[in-house]
Amino acid sequence: MGFASLKSRQVRQEFKWGLLFITPWIVGFLLFQLYPTLASLYYSFTDKALVRAPEFVGFDNYVKLLTRDKQFIKALSNTLYMVAIQVPLGLIFAFFTALLLNMKIRGQAVFRTVYYLPTVVPAVAGTLLWLWILNPRYGIMNQVLQTVGLRSPAWFGSPVWAKPAMIMMGLWAVGTNTVLYLAALQGVPQEMYESATLDGANWWQRTLRITVPMVSPVTLFIAITSIIGTFQLFTQAYIVAGSGGAPGSPRESLLFYAIYLYHQGFVYLKMGYASALAWILFIIIMVVTLVLMRSSARYVYYES
Repeated sequence: MGFASLKSRQVRQEFKWGLLFITPWIVGFLLFQLYPTLASLYYSFTDKALVRAPEFVGFDNYVKLLTRDKQFIKALSNTLYMVAIQVPLGLIFAFFTALLLNMKIRGQAVFRTVYYLPTVVPAVAGTLLWLWILNPRYGIMNQVLQTVGLRSPAWFGSPVWAKPAMIMMGLWAVGTNTVLYLAALQGVPQEMYESATLDGANWWQRTLRITVPMVSPVTLFIAITSIIGTFQLFTQAYIVAGSGGAPGSPRESLLFYAIYLYHQGFVYLKMGYASALAWILFIIIMVVTLVLMRSSARYVYYES
């Protein structure tokens, strides 16, 4: 009994010290994560402005968003366009870039560094760089197109080409996903390639039948994180469209969900409406993530 009592007292002492050390994290979590989350949920059911007390309105914000707000539909459709086009293209581009960087050639480390460099460029600086590259009059891209006899679009100044230009800018900075794929490629057993080669499989067959299934867990991870990031696309579009005038111009082609949420909350000061927007975005992302996770058993290969 004496030993058990001593052990119990020691466990309680260790628990107290452990609780003391994690107290700063607990306080930070309660103040800066849990409270804002619960407060935004409450505000989404209110007519809350920044300078006055909230007034409870029930589901009015959600009903207005889903039935009467045309800009909400526009922002959601623009964002879904980016998710449907940019995410798959980003996956394919990062995968084939990783395949190239995985080849045993001279200067391999240099090429890997060059491909990764755009990722470390700040979003603001990178966007300003692309605004210069895609300038309709003086940009390098249009000069190249004109040299080969192709029509040079207005890019960010055109409602047709604005989103493709954003996608192009996003593909430029896939260095992080490329590194993840590159790490996954290092784990594919070489014996599988050798066996497939002896069976007469060519490069494309080996890639499709061996490489793609073996890196599928990384593909799932990149797909989920890319979808979440694209749904929250803000910085680049805000810089391109500018803070003045109609959000997401030209013709609201760059009016993405996060841009619209920002304008409702911090330009029009409709905090209740912005909170409802935030929770709808949370539900959309959660549903998409759950669907991908539940269906992953059909196309994701785990060695265990």
